[in-house]
Amino acid sequence: MILMKNFFSSTRNKMLTSSVKGAILQGLAPDGGLYVCEDLGNTTIDLQTLLELTYEEMAPIILSHLLPGFTKEELTTAVHHAYHDTFSSKEVTPVVSVGDDSLLELFHGPTSAFKDIALQMLPQLMSLSLKEEPNKKVMILTATSGDTGKAALCGFQDVDRTGILVFYPKDGTSKVQELQMVTQEGKNTGVCALYGNFDDAQSQVKSFFNSLSKKDFTSPDDVIFSSANSINIGRLAPQVVYYFYSYMQLVKQGKISLSDKVSFCVPTGNFGDILAGYYAKLLGLPVHKLVVASNANHILTDFFKTGVYDKRRPFHKTLSPSMDILISSNLERLLYYMSDKDDVYTGKLMKSLNEEGFYEITPELHNKLKELFYAGYSSDEDCQQAIKHVYDTYGYVMDPHTAVGYHVMKQYQQEESEYPCILLSTASPYKFSAQVYEAIEGMIPSNDEFELMELLSKKTGTTIPTNLAVLHNKSILHTDIVTKEQIKDYVLSKTEYLLR
Repeated sequence: MILMKNFFSSTRNKMLTSSVKGAILQGLAPDGGLYVCEDLGNTTIDLQTLLELTYEEMAPIILSHLLPGFTKEELTTAVHHAYHDTFSSKEVTPVVSVGDDSLLELFHGPTSAFKDIALQMLPQLMSLSLKEEPNKKVMILTATSGDTGKAALCGFQDVDRTGILVFYPKDGTSKVQELQMVTQEGKNTGVCALYGNFDDAQSQVKSFFNSLSKKDFTSPDDVIFSSANSINIGRLAPQVVYYFYSYMQLVKQGKISLSDKVSFCVPTGNFGDILAGYYAKLLGLPVHKLVVASNANHILTDFFKTGVYDKRRPFHKTLSPSMDILISSNLERLLYYMSDKDDVYTGKLMKSLNEEGFYEITPELHNKLKELFYAGYSSDEDCQQAIKHVYDTYGYVMDPHTAVGYHVMKQYQQEESEYPCILLSTASPYKFSAQVYEAIEGMIPSNDEFELMELLSKKTGTTIPTNLAVLHNKSILHTDIVTKEQIKDYVLSKTEYLLR
């Protein structure tokens, strides 16, 4: 079978193809699979050419390999709009030293979480793609475990011909994460709590897309439904850039030489952030190991150790709520590439997961995964101890998700210390002030989230991000709550309202 060069296809059926702009507009493939570029890995990037570049200069080069179909001018303009003067750090994603370790800070964007890096870029890519559909509008549907929702709402606020509706699990995010969403302004934004957990929200959004492709119900003819989750290739691709950028920062800091291998430790639940590291490796970044850091919902740790992915297990609410996930959507893309782009096999695995709740990969594929990936997990107690240890020892304040990664990184370093390891720090500690303050001080003197922010700032001498400091003055604008069964009708009614 001959595929058109640079076209994207479904992980479950190579016959379902799309241009990159079409894939971004659609989000999911019509069969429920994820869009992948068949040519990814056929060319690599010359590392030397990136060494002296700023983040804004580097991003279009890397994205041109990931998103063929956009012109150099389009990508350069999109990157400028996404990152110029929108982040509190001029570097966008600085690397800092904590003892002998290197932490890649990904939380300097407008909502203080790593999702900003992709979700400042996705609206630019979406708008460029929408130019090819002049009579259409886009409705973004997104499930969030905490950070994606606010970052997507912020990125898409008042974007022309676009509406966005975010679902989050009621009582399944931190108080600050929830406040960030329910106070969101913008005539095209909607936020709704869902009775259930993140997997329920994500599954229902996917179910809506699947029903849409099967034409199980009538939807507006002029509306394209899409997603801002990392199932959308336009959301995933921008995350690859900071792997290259952090590598170059280590070269400049004299910690490595160009072409030396490094490892990356990534706290992850939905597997998008660490998949971006795999994409970076395919493009030529010298990656030794990708370290998967899970919390008490350690389904990914179990999978990489046993070769069995089994979601039939208890769901745990933890101190790192953005990782409280049992269905890691982006793992599907990894399985596709690592099985030598076998769409039939990938589709079979996903069918088994959907119908039976688990799948088991072949020993050959499992061995290939173990060569590149290391996996571990952290309990809530481990997480608290990591926060306290790093603060007491180095004066550095970590959020709970970064602390999960730190704990697992230390496990990994006990087994392998030959190559430097970069830890991805995914959120500001002020998004989780109660958890962080309790870990450092052993108690919480107040239940007021904003008072705890002030106490944490006074204790640690760090500054509260402006976007979080002003939250308590904002009005709550979104109060809807639905059940899983109500989502379809709710989406259709809100679509008409938000795209009016």
